[in-house]
Amino acid sequence: MHIVPVRPDCCLLVVLLWSPVPMGAPVVLLLHELSTFERDWSILPLLPNLSATYGLSASWFFFLEEQTSVTLAKLLQVLNRYQEWFLGKRLHDNEPSIIHHYAFSEDPGSFSYPDPAAGWALSSLLLRRLAERIQHMQPKSDFTIDLKHEIALYIWEDGNGPKLTAVPEFCTETRENCATTFTTYLPHCGSPVSRKEVFVAVKTCKKFHSQRVPVVKATWEKDAGFIEYYSDVADASIPTIAVGVPNTERGHCGKTFAILKRFLSNAVPKTDWLLVVDDDTLISLPRLRRLLRCYDPKEAVSLGERYGYSLHLNGYSYTTGGAGMVLSRAAVSLLASSGCRCHDDDAPDDMVLGRCLTSLGVPITHSPLFHQARPQDYSETLEQAVSFHKHWNIDPVTVYKLWLQDTHTRDEL
Repeated sequence: MHIVPVRPDCCLLVVLLWSPVPMGAPVVLLLHELSTFERDWSILPLLPNLSATYGLSASWFFFLEEQTSVTLAKLLQVLNRYQEWFLGKRLHDNEPSIIHHYAFSEDPGSFSYPDPAAGWALSSLLLRRLAERIQHMQPKSDFTIDLKHEIALYIWEDGNGPKLTAVPEFCTETRENCATTFTTYLPHCGSPVSRKEVFVAVKTCKKFHSQRVPVVKATWEKDAGFIEYYSDVADASIPTIAVGVPNTERGHCGKTFAILKRFLSNAVPKTDWLLVVDDDTLISLPRLRRLLRCYDPKEAVSLGERYGYSLHLNGYSYTTGGAGMVLSRAAVSLLASSGCRCHDDDAPDDMVLGRCLTSLGVPITHSPLFHQARPQDYSETLEQAVSFHKHWNIDPVTVYKLWLQDTHTRDEL
């Protein structure tokens, strides 16, 4: 069984629910249709609803990605081997990771979390217990950053709950005896959008003109149809555009909103898409253009790596700035007409945009191909990427060539 997505969106999780009858037909639920609460992509707030609706009729709750294929008979056979468990394909950190708040820093490999591409399962009894607990004991952090790790951490409950049980039949690669397999997070939706339909805005500042900008020019700038560098000072050698906002250390809301305004003006070519990146973002523009073919720029689209803030208290989601924020022209126009503004120039631009878009009813669309951190901050199974962020303790040109540069790629005009 395979669910074919209308468009790639990781928040469109598919939940399969099996009745106690071993070979009973599953109930298939699309997460975005199951709940009207945008926060429920983070799974934990959704558990009370799942428990109340299906907790007594289902024996297993199985979570998977749109692109995951399932051999149903084999999966049911595997699940029948277990009782009250948390099951999945095991991932672990090789070194302490910033995206996991350096958890288990003395022995990162001692804690495992599930690979969502292979699917993961909760027994009904365990889900009911978690549903009761989540109603009076919220996650410790206000931020949802890496969902799979945070779910495993919540279930583990400081050692009082179960660890993930590794199931060899939960697979991402195709091999004998697999109950699940995975295709790709970069689907083929047709020819990539033209490079002239993506306007690239790079946020920089004077102190990084000689450090970071040369990396952009040595790596991915050549793949941009239209690109401008926005800074606190004009520098003709790059060139940069001074947006009239002083450089700030904490956030760059003023600079980003100046970019949005310029994108809608006659000062730049009219394109369908706006990509806003930091000067230490590494990105594959050909892969991004292939991904963008899956979306309609006439719709209000916000695409990138999704984080959440205070989701358990009806907070909001946002795309992380360092990984790259992609907005359709329709989304930028909607933001401009809404009156959404920065309360301070140094407010976090990505979070302000997320709050504004959420209030406007625009979904924050997640792609696992975008990365706010460096390759080594993710599990060793990481294969595909559109972006990485930060030059800290790496050679960024080498990282680009190894992870993001495609050879013999025909670049459409």
